[in-house]
Amino acid sequence: MAVWDTASLLVGLLVLLHTRGAWATVEVNMEDRVEVFRGDTARLTCMFKSDDGIGGITIIWFCVTRSDERQKIYFQDSTMKIVDRGTQFTDRISVNGTGANGEVVLTINDVRLADELEFICFIKSLTVGSAEGRTKLRVFETPNRPTIEAVQTGVSVNQQSLSKIGVCEVKNGFPKPNITWYRDNTPLRDVQDEVKVVPSITSESSGLFSVKSELSLKVTKEDKDAEFYCEVNYLVPGGTRMTETDRINITVYYPPTAVNVWVQSPVGKIKEGDSIELHCHGNGNTPSSELTISKGDVEHTLEANMLVLHNVTRLNSGNYRCTSLDMDTFEGISGNTTVFVHYLNHAVVIPEDPVQVAQGQELMATCNALSSLQTNTAWFKDGELVSRSHTLILRDTTYDSAGTYVCVVTVPEIEGMETSGTLHVDVWGPPEITRPDDTEIEASFESSVDLRCLARGFPSPNITWNTSDGKVLKTTSEKETEAGVQSVVSVYVTSDITAFCNASSENGTDSVTFNIKATIHTTTQVTTTQAIATSSTSLSSATVKAASAIPPKKSKKEGSGVIIAVIIICILLLAILGSVLYFLYKKGKICGRSGKQDLTKDNSNKDNIVVEMKSDNTEEAILLGVNGEKIPPGDQ
Repeated sequence: MAVWDTASLLVGLLVLLHTRGAWATVEVNMEDRVEVFRGDTARLTCMFKSDDGIGGITIIWFCVTRSDERQKIYFQDSTMKIVDRGTQFTDRISVNGTGANGEVVLTINDVRLADELEFICFIKSLTVGSAEGRTKLRVFETPNRPTIEAVQTGVSVNQQSLSKIGVCEVKNGFPKPNITWYRDNTPLRDVQDEVKVVPSITSESSGLFSVKSELSLKVTKEDKDAEFYCEVNYLVPGGTRMTETDRINITVYYPPTAVNVWVQSPVGKIKEGDSIELHCHGNGNTPSSELTISKGDVEHTLEANMLVLHNVTRLNSGNYRCTSLDMDTFEGISGNTTVFVHYLNHAVVIPEDPVQVAQGQELMATCNALSSLQTNTAWFKDGELVSRSHTLILRDTTYDSAGTYVCVVTVPEIEGMETSGTLHVDVWGPPEITRPDDTEIEASFESSVDLRCLARGFPSPNITWNTSDGKVLKTTSEKETEAGVQSVVSVYVTSDITAFCNASSENGTDSVTFNIKATIHTTTQVTTTQAIATSSTSLSSATVKAASAIPPKKSKKEGSGVIIAVIIICILLLAILGSVLYFLYKKGKICGRSGKQDLTKDNSNKDNIVVEMKSDNTEEAILLGVNGEKIPPGDQ
């Protein structure tokens, strides 16, 4: 019985152990992938479950090499933490956490491209076994900005094979970027005999990738306006990014289907003397074509698709043909335009210049000019409009009708298109002198006077000058103008003169009289009376004052020498008179006694000598005594 019990106990223990091993296992969970940029820090988290405590757990990190081998890089148990030496991660990894909370984190610093591997977190329990989890580390590098380069030469639509359009390139990306070509926002894929995209991948020494893509097309005419560009897609942590290149155009050569030729300048109607600028352009684009413009059998080679005709005449009118010839296929296409050069002949005046008409008669003249357009005619004389018709009529002609008439013929539709003619009209008749405004002239004595005489008539009159006493005057100047013959003489005035201007021709005579009156200008001087000096004043002083008290006499205007001589004589006479008076005064003949007078004595002595001074400017006479006192006229 005891043996049976012991055997039953052992069997029960084995069953218990077997049952516990069936459900007590280790569980490990990890992310499928961890993504980081090159140079950043990667964190790989390992989460596990185990019934054993931390003391019964062993944690080991492995990486799977390119040769698909496990390489241990880290070991940890309850007693130690060891980073394996000699691996690519030796100096760049660390593990955070003890596993007590069921989680440890492997940290990789300064992630490199070679770090893109699969990492294994291995958990081993002392009693319940072991388990592992796996995570792939993905490393990314943003590529440089993509570039695009178009083909430098033009592409012909006649080319049978595909033509290279351009090349796109993106450098230094990881993982490998992708390039897609676009034409006007439409992606281009390989199409037999139409589109071909050839990519090429370069692995740089740094481990990064550079991708180049070349596009070739069967070009059509519509591609001349198309925009081509590339789209680059590349991976980044957590997604995908895209960038585009610049847009490019290509030069497409294609034959024209039409040719246009036109007059670029002048704008509007063309007149003789203009320069014509003819332009020719086809709707094609090909370097092998040649443009020419021809009129009849005359052919002109164009420069910059342009032909210039200078100083054109009506002979340049006609049909001009522009031809575009493809030198590869020798196929040509043409366009036409018609050029008309408007003309205006020289004006023809009838009767011919010059013309003579008798005074009082009528003259009719016409002015016409042949033109390709409607014309207007106007007549001018001395710049003033006299008629707006091709016919000029002068009725009852006078000398005012004589002169030069200008007819101007214009084309209203074209600015600056005009011509002109002249007609000189002479009115036949006797001389006629234009009467001056004033024939009565006053002139200063011994001065010169210019006399002018204007006479008109046809034939031109002859002008002579003479005076009333029969003296012939010599002409100073004479000239013939549209207004008539103008003659000028210069007369020296010494007395009153009557001069005659005489005009004569085969048709008669005319004259005009000029009366010149000689005038003499006079001057008057007025001097205020001054008193004679007292007895204590010297005689010379009295003499000078007496001389200044005598008013000057009026005289005719003569030479300045005569006036000076008269003044000197008067001064001498006054000096002599003063000397005589002074002498008599000294002798006592004037005052009635000798010696000096007592200045305090009565001055009423009836024997006092007085001098009477008069002025032309006053009617009052002033008597001066010898003592200088004024004596009223009633006391004389």
